[in-house]
Amino acid sequence: MRNPIRSEEYGMLQHVVDTLFLNHTLVSRLDLVLSAEAADLCDDLMEIVSLLPPGRYDRHDLCMQLNSAISAHGWGLIYGTVE
Repeated sequence: MRNPIRSEEYGMLQHVVDTLFLNHTLVSRLDLVLSAEAADLCDDLMEIVSLLPPGRYDRHDLCMQLNSAISAHGWGLIYGTVE
């Protein structure tokens, strides 16, 4: 049975992160923004992406930043977190 709290967008940000790190060990904020736009993420997830400070990130640091914003909004159950 599907969790009624989850959005249809649940896990989409994880997919964007997975795709970004297929061939890279560091990504920029711009890389993430462009990938998120290409994936046509919903406004809520684009807000999370837009909160990321400028810079270059390894996977761990990027996920920590994104999860912090997701948690601050209380959207972990709705959209999922990233790893």
